[in-house]
Amino acid sequence: MPTMRSVRIFFVAFCAALLFLPESIALTDAVKNLVHHNIKVKISPKEHLIEVEDRITLPEGFPREFSFHLHSGLQPKTETVGVMLKKEGGDASSLAESYRVTLPGGQSTFVLNYKGKIEHPLEAVGKEEAGGFSNTPGIISGEGVFLGGSSFWYPSINGRLLSFTLDISLPPEWDAVSQGERILHEQESGMARVQWDSPEPQEEIFIVAAPFTEYARQVGSVLAMVFLRTPERELAGKYLDATATYIGMYEGLIGPYPYKKFALVENFWETGFGMPSFTLLGPKIIRFPFIITSSYPHEILHNWWGNSVFPDYKKGNWSEGLTAYLSDHLIKEQQGSGVEYRETTLQKYADYVVSGRDFPLVDFRSRHSSTSEAVGYGKSLMFFHMLCRELGDKSFIAGLQDFYHQNKFRFASFDDLRKSFEKTSGKDLKSEFEQWIMRPGAPEIRLRDAKSGQEGEGYLVTGILEQVQEGKGYRLAVPIAITMEGQEKAYETVVNMENMRLDLKVLLPSRPLRIDVDPQFDLFRRLKRDEVPPAISQALGAKKMVVILPSLEKGHLLTAYRRLAKALASSGPDEVEVKFDTEMEKLPSDSAVAIMGWKNRFLISMISALSPYEVVTNQEGIRIEKTEIPRENHSVVLTGRNPENKDMCWMFIASDKTEPLKGLSRKLPHYHKYSYLGFKGDEPENIAKGRWPVLDSPMTTFFPAKDSRLLKVEMGILAPRKPLVEQ
Repeated sequence: MPTMRSVRIFFVAFCAALLFLPESIALTDAVKNLVHHNIKVKISPKEHLIEVEDRITLPEGFPREFSFHLHSGLQPKTETVGVMLKKEGGDASSLAESYRVTLPGGQSTFVLNYKGKIEHPLEAVGKEEAGGFSNTPGIISGEGVFLGGSSFWYPSINGRLLSFTLDISLPPEWDAVSQGERILHEQESGMARVQWDSPEPQEEIFIVAAPFTEYARQVGSVLAMVFLRTPERELAGKYLDATATYIGMYEGLIGPYPYKKFALVENFWETGFGMPSFTLLGPKIIRFPFIITSSYPHEILHNWWGNSVFPDYKKGNWSEGLTAYLSDHLIKEQQGSGVEYRETTLQKYADYVVSGRDFPLVDFRSRHSSTSEAVGYGKSLMFFHMLCRELGDKSFIAGLQDFYHQNKFRFASFDDLRKSFEKTSGKDLKSEFEQWIMRPGAPEIRLRDAKSGQEGEGYLVTGILEQVQEGKGYRLAVPIAITMEGQEKAYETVVNMENMRLDLKVLLPSRPLRIDVDPQFDLFRRLKRDEVPPAISQALGAKKMVVILPSLEKGHLLTAYRRLAKALASSGPDEVEVKFDTEMEKLPSDSAVAIMGWKNRFLISMISALSPYEVVTNQEGIRIEKTEIPRENHSVVLTGRNPENKDMCWMFIASDKTEPLKGLSRKLPHYHKYSYLGFKGDEPENIAKGRWPVLDSPMTTFFPAKDSRLLKVEMGILAPRKPLVEQ
């Protein structure tokens, strides 16, 4: 889910104002370098109007003459004696206008007054639904208020870090949330009044306002708060409990929580933003039960990574990957699903980061597509996982704590992370960081010529491990698991691969039956197609797709399939061609294919491609393994491999009604990891989902048993792992 940090760069670019992002500066004393804003603001939501008095105090040594940017049309003025204010550029059609301030010698404080309207409608951000969302640079409306740095509602001065005190006046029954600590909350003269104070260094100032119902609970030194647009005590209680749980967990893992409160705030459109000391989630999102154990801890953790230790964007955004590793991945590990999570992460990279789309982590700024997510979140979290495996939990945790202690309220880079991990582990990690941070791409590993034979009283397994990617090799610690006859537990080892080739030799006490390379997906690497099942991500991640419409379908249903094809064209592959099934003799092998409709003549080809799996179709519906999905009032999505080109995926989508197809165009990317889906009704409601079994992984080799039979035995039990920290 995108955080405010991940969308901030998009909007600054959208506003043609990249130069106003905080610069990477060495902060010897963060507080002394802050620009402080003491702001009084009156908001009139129905009139879209804001009225501001901002008393600005500059740090010692600040230039006497400087520029700032302010939202277009707010027309600032100053009555501070001796201060000169001049408009430099911008017009009513620009989002922000530039002003130059000249202060007399020895003066560090001046007051700006301005007022006007801020009303920008919601717009889609990002091409793909999986990484795309709606947002606005800023809006004041009867539904609610959203203002931040991208709104330029306060003077943006040279990208400086700032602190602030914010005194907000609103209509009765309204409330407002910002960063920091609330120091006043009252009704006064027919107005609501609230004050927020943030002495901590900030990158920007947020105001989120609406007629909220508030719930709160003290959690140690932190005030847990929930602001809902409609009263819902039970829901609020769940979030207050979760706040206490995750703040406690992360304080033990990293260090003290950096703010005096954490608040869940319900927005009036669907968002998943993480600001310092609060998160802004949409009304549907906060009511999904899985959010409390997925996106919510992710946003809480951003208060350590991103909202108190700031990423130096010029040198790569490390915070999203580290946050994903210590929230999304860690919680899956606590639930016993860490292997599946890593497998899905690697599959997304394989499916979305195809030729020409890759880039190094040092170039990652924010998520704006499934490709950028697969690198900036996926590759990054896998890097931290490999680092943790190499250093051990104790040194890794000590490195996190040192990094936080050394860089709290400072800008930090991957290089600063390296220094902390080197300090706590005593290892030189320069080459490790360089190969994963500075290089694009991923290693591709192959096991060949694996054999077993008797060696004295034991057995010897030999084989060749190769890296087959283009370019130079990676230094890898490759996990190996060997299942042995009569042994419940597998033999596990890690072999260090320094070059493109490694001659593998493993001596065992019992007869080996199978060998598995990287069985728990601990390495960041480009997966072979047969390691993982076909999935929706493989279809949507293709560069080209041909959508095939059913020529026998007529009327509204055909129109709905056309609309779905158009949605795929705008949210999926780079190139999408739409054809009728009568316009093609055979399915192409050089592009992904989306086959639409039960009456499509290529349905037979699709079912044939699924022959390795338990799929049966008839006039009444479809059976997938033991699950029956009737055609009437149901929709299905199936994926399979092109038998002539495993790199290309076939996807079949069918419904007996038009309404479900609208929902499918919206929902499909969110089910990216699945091989098949079943839905019911117009919404449509998901009733079945799953992944096809992996039938013949190239990372597994079977050896003959004592009677010379080659049996596909199950992998032996692997040693249990504890999560980095228990919940």
